[in-house]
Amino acid sequence: MGRLARALTLIAMALSWATASTSQDVRSPILTIDSERLYRDSAFGQRVLNEIEARTSELAEDNRRIEAELEAEEQLLTDQRGEMEPDAFRALADAFDARVEVIRRDRDARSRAIADLLEENRDRFLMSAAPVLEEIMRDTGAAVILEQRSVFVSANAIDITDLAIERMDATLGDGGTQQ
Repeated sequence: MGRLARALTLIAMALSWATASTSQDVRSPILTIDSERLYRDSAFGQRVLNEIEARTSELAEDNRRIEAELEAEEQLLTDQRGEMEPDAFRALADAFDARVEVIRRDRDARSRAIADLLEENRDRFLMSAAPVLEEIMRDTGAAVILEQRSVFVSANAIDITDLAIERMDATLGDGGTQQ
């Protein structure tokens, strides 16, 4: 058996021992957290993600409606082309193109606003999470909390994601109203 295989076997044995206790009464200098799940599964994150999904769906529906209107207008313009003087048609076509560009910029701005709202709320959540995570560190005697995705192998017993979600829900709630 090679060194890597032996090391992995020892790690697996240590993990099976360490995960025998699955309570959140963790006593470890190192804790891990899945920050994506912390945000996504918290009441705050669920509210924000539902709001973002609703706004995105509304924007997509509006985009489809506008696209259909523009296609119909473009078809009408194309149908009129044979009956119009080239200069008159060019003026109408240029005006149509200018309007399409204004609409495109507006749609892009609305899409960016939704992305900004998501980012602002994520930042607000993470700022609110800092004291909660510090409290968990004090309660458990930990010196550091590592992002779970950055850790190659760890014991489930040092994962505090569920505990952090519970405390964030108790502290921040869904963030929709002032707590």
